[in-house]
Parts: sequence; structure tokens; C-alpha cells
Amino acid sequence: MDLNKLKDSLKGKTIEENMAMLADLFPGKVIFTTSFGIEDQVISRKIFTNNLNIKVATIDTGRLFSETNEVFYHTLLQYGKTIHTYFPDYRSVEQLVTEKGPYSFYGSVEERKECCRIRKALPLERALEGMQVWISGIRAEQSDYRSKMQQLEYDEYKKLYKYYPLFNWTYQEVRQYAKEKYIPYNALHDKGYVSIGCQPCTRAIQPGENFQAGRWWWENEGCKDCD
Repeated sequence: MDLNKLKDSLKGKTIEENMAMLADLFPGKVIFTTSFGIEDQVISRKIFTNNLNIKVATIDTGRLFSETNEVFYHTLLQYGKTIHTYFPDYRSVEQLVTEKGPYSFYGSVEERKECCRIRKALPLERALEGMQVWISGIRAEQSDYRSKMQQLEYDEYKKLYKYYPLFNWTYQEVRQYAKEKYIPYNALHDKGYVSIGCQPCTRAIQPGENFQAGRWWWENEGCKDCD
């Protein structure tokens, strides 16, 4: 389907209606990937409570916070739905740690990207295989880079559409919605963590710092999306 036509078809509808429409247009080919951050928890609720035909998946890098696993557990209890879990290839992880140790990512940007590639990017590729629409919790206000994105995009490299349901929401709107709907969320959000990934690579941010300051803080400023 033409990207512009698809964008037009999303206008004037609720998030639930848009996701349902995408699920109807691409049956069995829509996936939502969650890292159990508060944005993702909001989207999960909308998918699960409306019984949408959307595959929900997560990447377990092997370095997650215990608080993240607690949210995973409580999400399963609350909705009783399946969350497909993808792990990195154990042989690649074994080789990385054997050759470079457990904290090689501190050495350089290239070393960090290698770790991200093995633990996150490659499992994500397996999760996305055969999919035509990828839903995620990206919001425009999270960074200057993300503010220049569109709510619906087409990824020429991955050959799929990307849809960000909460793209125009503020962080406060996300938190308020989670509170109103009694959505289980990561306790680290109440301690200054806004973007929660692997435990060694994530810290709380200070007042005035941007959204991504809590990720890979030892690196120079710039685009810090894991790739």
C-alpha cells in the first residue's frame, strides 16, 4: 500500500482503531515490540484489552534489570496474553564475553554497538522476520532526532512500515494514562529512569537532561539509538 494513502487512512481515528485497521490490512504481519517501559505498557494494554491481532514480542538481552522482569511477570498476570520472547544466540554471547570480558561496551562506541548487535539487534531481526508493520513506543519529544520522524514511516532497509501510536504524547500524558488505567509499570520510572534498557548501560537522568542522557552516558552526545 502507498505510504501516503496509508497515512491518510489513519487520520481522525483513535490509536485502538488505527492498530485494528493495520491488523486487518496486514493480517498476521503486525508486530509490537516491548521493552516494558511505560510507553510500551500503555500500548500493550490497548492491544490486549481490545484483543487485536498483533503479535507482542520482547528481546531479553540477558542484561535486564530485575524490575523489568517484574513488570513482564505482572503484565502476564494482568492480561493473560502471550508475549513472545527472543534471546541472543548463546554462542555469540559466549564468544564475546570470552574474548572481551563482560564490560567490553565501555571500551568504545564500536564495542558498544557490537554488544547491542549481538544481544539486541540480531534477536530483533528474527522477531521482525516476515512482518510488514512494526509498532513501537517511540515519542517525538524523546529527542531531537525522534522529533523529526513521522508517526507512520516506511523503513526501506527492513522493508516494513513503522507505526508509533504514542508519537505525539508527552511523558506526563503517558504517566497519567498509566495511573488512570492501573497499568503495571517499571518502578525505576519513579527513580528518574525514563529510558530503561540493559542494566549496565542505563542510569537515571537529572533535571534538565534530555531523554537519552541515561543511555550510554560515557559516550559523546549525539544520536544514541541502539543500532
